Amino acid sequence: MGEKQKELKGQGAEPVDMNHILRARRDKLSELQGAGEDPFLITKFDQREHSLEIREHPEAFEGKTVSVAGRILSKRVMGKASFLHLQDREGKIQVYVTRDSLGEDRYRGFKKLDIGDLIGVEGFVFTTKMGEISIHAEKLTLLSKSLYPLPEKFHGLQDTDVRYRQRYVDLIMNEDSRAVFVKRSRIIHEIRSFLADRDFIEVETPMLVDNAGGAAARPFETHYNALDEDVKLRISLELYLKRLIIGGLERVFEIGRVFRNEGLDTRHNPEFTLMELYQAYTDYNGMMELTESLFRHIAEKVCGTSLISYQGTEIDLGKPFRRLTMTEAVKEATGIDFDEIKELEEARRLAKERNIPFEERHGIGDIENLFFEEFCEEKLIQPTFVMDHPVEISPLTKRKPEDPSKVERFELYIYGREMCNAYSELNDPIDQRERFLAQDALAAAGDEEANHTDEDFLHAMEIGMPPTGGIGYGIDRLVMLFTDTPAIRDVLLFPTLKSLSKDNTQVHEDKKDEEAASDNNGFFTPNDKIDFSNVKIEPLFEEEVDFDTFSKSDFRAVKVKACEAVPKSKKLLKFVLDDGTGTDRIILSGIHVYYEPEELVGKTLIAITNLPPRKMMGIDSCGMLLSAVNNKKDSDEEELHLLMVDNHIPAGAKLY
Repeated sequence: MGEKQKELKGQGAEPVDMNHILRARRDKLSELQGAGEDPFLITKFDQREHSLEIREHPEAFEGKTVSVAGRILSKRVMGKASFLHLQDREGKIQVYVTRDSLGEDRYRGFKKLDIGDLIGVEGFVFTTKMGEISIHAEKLTLLSKSLYPLPEKFHGLQDTDVRYRQRYVDLIMNEDSRAVFVKRSRIIHEIRSFLADRDFIEVETPMLVDNAGGAAARPFETHYNALDEDVKLRISLELYLKRLIIGGLERVFEIGRVFRNEGLDTRHNPEFTLMELYQAYTDYNGMMELTESLFRHIAEKVCGTSLISYQGTEIDLGKPFRRLTMTEAVKEATGIDFDEIKELEEARRLAKERNIPFEERHGIGDIENLFFEEFCEEKLIQPTFVMDHPVEISPLTKRKPEDPSKVERFELYIYGREMCNAYSELNDPIDQRERFLAQDALAAAGDEEANHTDEDFLHAMEIGMPPTGGIGYGIDRLVMLFTDTPAIRDVLLFPTLKSLSKDNTQVHEDKKDEEAASDNNGFFTPNDKIDFSNVKIEPLFEEEVDFDTFSKSDFRAVKVKACEAVPKSKKLLKFVLDDGTGTDRIILSGIHVYYEPEELVGKTLIAITNLPPRKMMGIDSCGMLLSAVNNKKDSDEEELHLLMVDNHIPAGAKLY
């Protein structure tokens, strides 16, 4: 079966000859062009109404002529009269088509239209006997011919990987997906409206920078040919916006893309939308008030209520948000008061007792933050401001006058997730230089996420920066909250995905390898090419196991519903699996070195499902995913390759 034939089968239809379908649609186009009716020569259509306004106000449109345009999603031909459903940007509306209204020739042309074709319809509005608001077509114009079929209408587009790669098809087939992105636009509009009412001005700052600072993240690097200089993509908006505060603009904000060279999971994408704002003559308390008011404003304007639901949990944005310090949060969760810990060795001892991994460079404040991440974050469900972070983890923040080991900073947590990060901004250029030097030292010690000294920014601060409150919001996570969406890729129109094909420059030299690998039929993404001359296979039968023992292992096919990196672990991936029982199975696997989470979603793997649960990073792992392992010659280094099987094998299928 050809590749395109399999695509159609994967979407729920019976296997068909895809080449025949494609040829038939092109033949129809050729016939139209031969008759002088090439739809691609049409440049415009007078679209005066949309489906939603007609459906919501039938009394205003009843009997009146309207002009709508959109895509055919379904069609029922019944002799002299037929029905179709037309979809525009606001939804669907039924169209009634008759031979008497269009004429013999036009009706014959209508019957040749395909699902997916774009048409314009002029006609009058009426209500059918079944009570459905419809348009009686008096004129129908083919505006664009669809040369490739849409997914089968009943099943829709369910493959998450295809949805993300072909968002254009996802938007056509999935109303919920389209509604999320319409709502996203409304959310951003309300943010701009809210800030405009508070006298903020919107600005734009550079994306290509010499020094990517303002956050703890590894940047992407590129080369600027015209200047023959290496540059970086920005990881934050902070340092340029502060320059504008110094310049006297007083209240500024920017909504823009930033880029962080990190992994992908349900809450992280390497390019994402960030909003940062800075307000002169206020502090982090002013930012707390602004944030609480902003979230409440968005909820009421976009959701119609301050009591929203996220993943089955009610979130009350109408009540005053809770406020507590990081030290109070850790003490509440663990009984440990880090204000009483004065020696680094004591902090390290406590971390070891609680199985908190730390690095040699970590100070007391770093370890306190690790405790917070491990024991507190996920418990902060209702809106909570966590304040007064250790100075070690806040290089750009003003110290608390009464406690120089802390800074005036807060993070807002909702549903266990950080929603924003705010400071009383550091405006002392001498202190700022010292903190940059400390960050330089961390970078020299191997910390790829450390900041670097920015001399121009320091010069700007020496000109004089007023007391300022600043804050950064992850717009994508904010949209996830207000659209009740579990994964960041569902609120990004075009999320970052691993390429399906190799770089064009490698095509010819890799041709033989691709031909040899053609048997995998595209149902999995293989690891990088293995140099088998450098592979050592373990000897067979070094240890024997009796048949009865082996037969007790329950090997099953499982399908990956979701996959994400386990926080604070560089190796573990957390898999949510369909094992055929109807209940999700969680398995952790140390495979992150070889695979990114998003490339595994939708794959069919093999697991042992009758192992007892085992705690890994505090999470019950219920089973084991099978991998093939090879060792490199003259090396202890291993390579793991997940066992993947054809996706037509159902979840729960038992291996014999």
